[in-house]
Parts: sequence; structure tokens; C-alpha cells
Amino acid sequence: WLVIDRNVYDVSNFSKQHPGGSRVIRHYAGQDATDAFIALHSDKTLVKKYLKSLLIGELAPDQPSFESNKKKSLLEDFRELRCTVEKMGLLKPDYTFFFLIFLHLLVLDAASWLTVWYFGIPLMPFLTGMAFFTIAQIQMGWFQHDLGHCSVFRKPKWNHLLQIVVINVLKGLPASWWNHLHNQHHAKPNCFRKDPDLNMHPLLFSLGKTLSVEV
Repeated sequence: WLVIDRNVYDVSNFSKQHPGGSRVIRHYAGQDATDAFIALHSDKTLVKKYLKSLLIGELAPDQPSFESNKKKSLLEDFRELRCTVEKMGLLKPDYTFFFLIFLHLLVLDAASWLTVWYFGIPLMPFLTGMAFFTIAQIQMGWFQHDLGHCSVFRKPKWNHLLQIVVINVLKGLPASWWNHLHNQHHAKPNCFRKDPDLNMHPLLFSLGKTLSVEV
């Protein structure tokens, strides 16, 4: 069970079909998932249709609707800030900007290969081509990051399709793998055993007595 906007939902069976993966939804078992729900779902009207069949009740009036380890006043400030940002239109995608991003990474990628093809592999052409290729790969990583967050197009399916082109075809990495890990990271950032970015502990992240907050 989890809570969204003070409503209680039983997602025991639904978690297996959850498009974002079962782990990300299980991380909020027995907790308030309102802010994660808002942050990770761009088309809330569509998603709320699926929630109707999962509704089993609502919180009692005296029951707080936020995680116990969070400060209520700070949480309310962030929610108010998000509403202000949405009203200002700052979350609306700029298609011209993202088109130029996509175009310039393609140009850099093509330039890297053309440099080596035309000039061969003496030191300077090789280093120049390598610089073009490295910058292109870094830019592809951030561009697919925005696509994975559904920040480029209004419809999620177009974001996911172009993400597959960028990360699968141009970078050689699986989009499903990135989304599975990254969604968990944003759902429970820096929470040990829940944020995959910290799962290498204690082999790499072993500084200090406590790695992060355990929930």
C-alpha cells in the first residue's frame, strides 16, 4: 500500500505491470509517494485513470501525508515552488533548443569520423577526431537523459523513441537499463539500498561512518 494525495492505494499486483518497473514503486510501500508520483509522471490525467481501480481508502484526518523523515514546512515550500514554476511555463519544452542540441551532436559525431577518414591517423588528426567524438558522446548522454525524463516532447512515447535512437544506436547502451536505474535514483535519492547509484557500497563509496540515509 502507498499514499498519493492522502488517498491509499493497493499496488501489490499492479507493481508487476508498472511501466517504470516494480522496484521503484515498491520503494514507497507503506509511505507517502505524492511527490515522487508528481515528479515521475508527465501525463497525470492518464495515470490517474489507472489509480481509480487501485483505491482502497484515504488517510484519517490526523494522519500526516508526508514521509516521516521530511520536514512539513520545507515540503510545502517545495510544492508551492513547483506550482509557481509550472504556472510560469518553465517546464514547457523548447523544441528549437532541443533540435539544435540533437543537430550539433550529430555534426560532432560525423566530424570525428570524417576527420580520421580524410586525414588518416597521424597524431593531430587522431586527437582532433577523438575530441569531436568525446564531446559528442558526452552531449548524447545528457540529451538522452532529458529524453528519459520526458522533457523534450509532450508525449512520453516520442521521448522514449528518440531516447532509444540516441542511447541504443548512437551510444550502444540499453535505454531500458538506464531508465530502470535512474527512475529509482530520483524516487529515493541517496537512500542506501534503494538508490542504485549507491549500490556499490562499501567497495567504492566508503568514506565516513555513514554512506547515506537508510530508510
